[in-house]
Amino acid sequence: MNATATLAGEITWKSSKQSYLTARLLADRDLVEDCLRAYAYFRWADDRIDIFLHDPVERMEFLHSQRVLQERLYRDDKPASLSPEEEMLVDLIAHSRGRGSGLRSFIDNFMSVMEFDARRAGQAVTRSELAGYTSCLSTAVMDGIQYFVGNGHPYPRTHDRSLSVTGAHLTHMLRDLHEDLPAGYYNIPLEVLDMQAIRPEDLRSEPVRTWVREQVILARSCLQHGKAYIDSLEVLRCKLAGYWYSARFERVLEAIERDGYCLRADYADCRGLAAWAGMLGLGLAVVSRHIMTRLQLIFMTLLRSRASNSG
Repeated sequence: MNATATLAGEITWKSSKQSYLTARLLADRDLVEDCLRAYAYFRWADDRIDIFLHDPVERMEFLHSQRVLQERLYRDDKPASLSPEEEMLVDLIAHSRGRGSGLRSFIDNFMSVMEFDARRAGQAVTRSELAGYTSCLSTAVMDGIQYFVGNGHPYPRTHDRSLSVTGAHLTHMLRDLHEDLPAGYYNIPLEVLDMQAIRPEDLRSEPVRTWVREQVILARSCLQHGKAYIDSLEVLRCKLAGYWYSARFERVLEAIERDGYCLRADYADCRGLAAWAGMLGLGLAVVSRHIMTRLQLIFMTLLRSRASNSG
């Protein structure tokens, strides 16, 4: 387990400093290493599909093997001769807090996300298919946050639970559109491509900019309503995780708006020192609001108790 924890930390730190620090600072103390394993395993699997396996058949065979591995591990049937990265999944599932804890949903939905990506490479997909893709990812991310942060807390499962992640993923697909095109991933739905008679490469055309503007408005709305759910949570660390996750994509939306809805090939400026300073300021604001809300609740409880006693 120490070996998989070390490997998971190395993969996560190299791939995403924000994800690494979120795990280290916000995950439950006894779940920090599993949080890193979860991120690192899917980062490795995703890279296998995107970078190393170019043949569609090989991609699907690899994903099938990971599905089979997952199911065997849930039956306490560990195969022999696993890779070091697959051993991270072994330890993650071995530490599961129970069937209804959210971990299995997290793993299942992320597997579905990777399967969709593997199938859609090289072909346009419909608006409905992209919506299903976003729904799977949104459910996975929120399940993961609420499994690793405040595990066992009775988080409300309302309709707006995953909206902030939905907004983030809509932004993610806009941000990566330039990068995804050469790999055959079309984040513009087939209906838009057909209706406007535009080429996927023609990202500066007026029809594409109109569609981008619609996506930005939708993402903004999802993030706004999703953060209302996050604000309602009692676990401060979960609030911070949700706000920090959302903030990285809100900066991208601001950049897209400044650019007149023309998508760039790179948004590296959204990850600089100013972004980290903004994250720190946001964290302080979230903590302050949380403390004030808790103090107000305590004060109102005392007032009601005093009124009840005097009556």
